[in-house]
Amino acid sequence: MVVEPVVRRRFLSQALEELGRVVWPSRQQLLSESVSVIFMVAMSAAVVAASNRLFSWVSNRIFLN
Repeated sequence: MVVEPVVRRRFLSQALEELGRVVWPSRQQLLSESVSVIFMVAMSAAVVAASNRLFSWVSNRIFLN
């Protein structure tokens, strides 16, 4: 499918116009929210790892002994 140059130009101008409307976060807000996300991902990984170890231990006790 070939896109006409006029359609492509209109799309690019509309995309740039929308990017101008974006409210970009400040550096401080970006840093604090990034730290929050990294912390939550680490905590979720720790919970999954702990659950995995617990269920593994329980299943080994049930099926191997």
